[in-house]
Amino acid sequence: MAERKICVVTGTRAEYGLLYWLMRDIENDPYMVLQLIVTGTHLEPAFGHTVDVIEADGFHIDARVPLQLTDDTPASIARSTGLATAGIADALEILSPDIVVLLGDRVEMLAAATAATICNVPIAHIHGGEITEGAIDDAIRHAITKLSSVHFVAAEAYRNRVVQMGEHPDTVFSVGAPGLDNIDRIELLSAVEIAKTLRLEKATPYFLITIHPTTRAQADAAAEIDALLNSLTAFPDHFAIFTGVNADAGRDIIARRIQTYVGQNSSRSRAFNSLGQVRYLSAMEHASTVIGNSSSGIIEAPAFGTPSVNIGDRQKGRLRAASIIDCEADEGSIQQAIAKALTPEFKASYENATTPYGMPGASAKISSELRTIEICALMQRSFYDLILNSATL
Repeated sequence: MAERKICVVTGTRAEYGLLYWLMRDIENDPYMVLQLIVTGTHLEPAFGHTVDVIEADGFHIDARVPLQLTDDTPASIARSTGLATAGIADALEILSPDIVVLLGDRVEMLAAATAATICNVPIAHIHGGEITEGAIDDAIRHAITKLSSVHFVAAEAYRNRVVQMGEHPDTVFSVGAPGLDNIDRIELLSAVEIAKTLRLEKATPYFLITIHPTTRAQADAAAEIDALLNSLTAFPDHFAIFTGVNADAGRDIIARRIQTYVGQNSSRSRAFNSLGQVRYLSAMEHASTVIGNSSSGIIEAPAFGTPSVNIGDRQKGRLRAASIIDCEADEGSIQQAIAKALTPEFKASYENATTPYGMPGASAKISSELRTIEICALMQRSFYDLILNSATL
């Protein structure tokens, strides 16, 4: 069996963490060769220059595609997407992979999907079929689905949606969420260890907070972040641990507000551009509550049994575990949701609940399919008419 070249594209710290074990499994498979294109915020000092983490993990980087993220306006991000398309196309021309693997819904992934489609390279897409109505990511995710030949989704409901979009059921695999593999395969830090690395007293309760712009709605980023920060005054016994804001339009005002808040409340808050997977997941496991609008509060936090306060509409439409409290992006609603999340009664209410995103093991399932799937079949795509073929589902 000839070695199959699998090209993985990564553009953010968060998505790299979800791809990590798949990359390891590909790298360790004698029948596959891992190729790696690094782009996006990985290459930006303002976002932690997380390409250093990838190199420290021992992965060989085959191509770097800088995006020149000069500001956070929609026009600038659109121009950066064009640069990514051109740079990734150049890399694909040199690497000549058999399959390109993309995860999620970021603009870098749309650029990679566009380049791969035009270069006639089949795409394997992870985390398709989901809905996030408050972000332009929602449309980008569906666009990538339609450019992809094989799909690895996180739940059966998402598989049904991808089939509904005209993708053949034989190409859509419900494997669970790859992020859960980190919980199963990484040795996480103890409560004492994570407190030390976060520079906290070991018994200090804390919130883990990740807040990103709500890009699709006509939301006021300043008002939303101010509402969150003001709500924290009601919980003086809890530290606030902020993680970095992503590169979406509107990020700068959120990042500045957090920086100002931490400067004025240094005795009860910390901010980190990037915690890395081990520290981030360890902090999540031992946090009193996860707060914000990141997908990690929807997918990973419930696997730890950590309650989540999900603010606003950014994640609207995703499957929910019972440990998640949705609230409006105003101070009163956020305070009320946090207070509820801290009660023993709420934690007891979901003690025996299950997460809708399956069990760990997604990376191994994806790796197995990538090794054996028929490349020629991937190149011969046709629209699957759900009405005509409903009897076969």
